[in-house]
Amino acid sequence: MSFNALYTDLSGYYDLMCEDIDYPAQSDAVRRLHQIFGNGGNAHLDLACGTGPHVRHFIDHGYLSSGLDINQPMLDIAATRCPEAHFTCQDMGSFQVNDPQDLITCFLYSIHYSDGIEKLKACIASVHNALKRGGVFCFNAVDKDKIDNDLFVKHTAKKADDLFTFRSGWYYSGSGDKQALKLSIEKTNTCDTQVWNDEHPMVAVSFTELITLLEPYFEVHVFEHNFEAITPWNNISGNAIFVCVKI
Repeated sequence: MSFNALYTDLSGYYDLMCEDIDYPAQSDAVRRLHQIFGNGGNAHLDLACGTGPHVRHFIDHGYLSSGLDINQPMLDIAATRCPEAHFTCQDMGSFQVNDPQDLITCFLYSIHYSDGIEKLKACIASVHNALKRGGVFCFNAVDKDKIDNDLFVKHTAKKADDLFTFRSGWYYSGSGDKQALKLSIEKTNTCDTQVWNDEHPMVAVSFTELITLLEPYFEVHVFEHNFEAITPWNNISGNAIFVCVKI
């Protein structure tokens, strides 16, 4: 299996893999945050948009939404799901927009796809350049110092006669600015079982480091990773939602 095969050859499994994600709850939470901290505009860009489920929800609530991703097969699915939206195949570390945005989102910890601190810095600068003054950058992140390498999430899903088991977990060596997202898909039917394993290089950053990177560009607000209530970060938990207002 090629290094990035899960997001290319097996991109058709992506929505099934994410079947247990509550996209409406995530989108609604970010819309509430945007109403509180934003500039009142509705131009929205979703970074690492994948197959476009978040974009769909923002469009349905009156936003002029667009998306970008580095993977064209994902964008092909997104374009079918959201024919009203404009999608581009770009790297979120060096993207450009035709029109300034009021809200830029990056869900599902995808900010970590900036592989290394320098690429993360470039992503933050690109977001700043793409936003209007008073625009909001909202994303979730994980603190490298709080990662438990033994933890993983798992869920199963049925499709036709196949049973799929999906697993994912973070791995951090304990030093440096690189961590990994480890993923696996197990497909079982009456004939056989197939397993695909994949590992994605990710940027490793503590929340203290991340806030330091953001503050030259934004007014930074950090909240608990809770899509049901807006609660300030307790300075302890290793998952958080960042709301960054362009200054």
